[in-house]
Amino acid sequence: MTRLFNDPAAFADEALEGFTAAHRRWVRPVTGGVVRATATPAGQVAVVIGGGSGHYPAFSGLVGRGLAHGAAVGNVFASPSARQIHSVATAAHGGGGVLLMYGNYAGDVLHFGQAAERLAADGVETRTFAVADDISSAGPEESAKRRGIAGDLPVFKAAAAAAEQGLPLEEVLRVAERAGARTRSFGIAFSGCTLPGADHPLFTVPEARMAVGLGIHGEPGIGEEALPTADEAARLLVETLLKELPEDVADPAGQRAAVILNGLGSVKYEELFVVYRRVAALLGDAGVEIVDPEVGELVTSFDMAGISLTLTWLDDRLEELWRAPADTPAYRKGALDAAEPDPEGASATAAAQDTAVPAAPVLPAASDASRRAADTILAAFDAVARVVDAHADELGRIDAVAGDGDHGIGMRRGSTAAHRAATDAHGLGAGAGTVLTRAADAWADKAGGTSGALWGTILRSLGTALGDRDAPDAARVAEGVTEASAAVRRLGGAEVGDKTMVDVLVPFADALAAATAEDLPLADAWDRAATTATAAAAGTADLLPRRGRARPHAEKSLGTPDAGAHSLALITRAVHGALLDHH
Repeated sequence: MTRLFNDPAAFADEALEGFTAAHRRWVRPVTGGVVRATATPAGQVAVVIGGGSGHYPAFSGLVGRGLAHGAAVGNVFASPSARQIHSVATAAHGGGGVLLMYGNYAGDVLHFGQAAERLAADGVETRTFAVADDISSAGPEESAKRRGIAGDLPVFKAAAAAAEQGLPLEEVLRVAERAGARTRSFGIAFSGCTLPGADHPLFTVPEARMAVGLGIHGEPGIGEEALPTADEAARLLVETLLKELPEDVADPAGQRAAVILNGLGSVKYEELFVVYRRVAALLGDAGVEIVDPEVGELVTSFDMAGISLTLTWLDDRLEELWRAPADTPAYRKGALDAAEPDPEGASATAAAQDTAVPAAPVLPAASDASRRAADTILAAFDAVARVVDAHADELGRIDAVAGDGDHGIGMRRGSTAAHRAATDAHGLGAGAGTVLTRAADAWADKAGGTSGALWGTILRSLGTALGDRDAPDAARVAEGVTEASAAVRRLGGAEVGDKTMVDVLVPFADALAAATAEDLPLADAWDRAATTATAAAAGTADLLPRRGRARPHAEKSLGTPDAGAHSLALITRAVHGALLDHH
């Protein structure tokens, strides 16, 4: 378990602060993460990676020459927000465009996608690439749905080495695609991980058993088997990966492969070496030539006791990039020439960073009527923060049935930050729309993950609809909720029946629109819609998830409602209470 921490909510920020203090030779801090200590060479593509905290040395430890130009760092097991990614990418950009790279998780896909749109709007040519190497998370026919685990490293490195050679953005992206298509990973675990401040692990494995096909965010494995010996574990890993070769590799014999035996947090290096001796022998027996193997902790999951094996099948070009030198805090290979000091470039990068996220944006003008409406909105945020805090453990328990168990933690972070931002904006005299949009950014930033992106979208849609000029009536609120429902579906791609928050948001929005069309007062219309939401959330217990981290464990979730749907229903009822109090 994680024993040394202060406030669990501040753990990720404090860890990043300590990391940058310890590694000033390689990195410097910027809003949202870190960038190289030296400026990106003019015209070079900037490879910006990122993901949640809790996986060190991924992602901040991989920033340095020969590897990433910057890393956006989210909260524990939660993707960084679009604003954080945009900030890091702006600081790393050297004029050659930006390639955003991340593991294939819904929250990362949403936030990095939004960041790419913002960068493009700034005139920065941007591409994205999601690593999807975990063969246990989806079959070959659905490889695009696979999650990214330790295969992140060879794919990141291939793209970064290509960028160092001065290739243009489109060619760097093609290298990433080639490396991703030739990378496969598979893992096992003997115990789950425990988040800072938690008193129990996200999942448990029975005595003398192991979980097969685990995820790196504390997701349980897709099955269980008897606890193996080191040699048996090696055989399982190797044989599983050799069963699925890239399309253009007919036989492993005569092939070259980059090999990573990765420890997930609690398996000691000596244990890894015992396993690797057998991994190397088995691959040799299959005729595979191993190229520059890595044995150690490359992508971890706090204190999870587990290992994963990654094979990247090399061609001449990928081998050249895999062997290329790199110098980062946590990953070094070969030798690089001394870095040329570039104070002018570093200053320019810092200046760009300073303008990436304005510290104190000017408040839009607001009418007295809108400010009075903001009083009610602030009360609603207070009610939301309190109901989420009261149910955070329950939400985590529900989420852990088939997911990673962090939904309650993320919702607590997001709702608390949103309440704080709304309070600050309200205190400055902001109108209803601005209070909501400030809260939207804060929720997305602090919660991260899928829920952070979606709740940021919900609140921003509602804030845009309400504006700061007039007192919003019931019809306008209903229109805002309807737009929020549509925006969430556009962003996340989920529809009713996928077992997500959409299963509650859509019927809630429809019921609110129908009730306001009958000229019901807002409190009464909201009451009716909240009742619909509660019933819809309960109904998700009968659904099988078709999206998100719960999808590989679909059968386990039958009989349990979706955590995101349940939290949304709780929030709609809490907001109704605030509306009654401010009627």
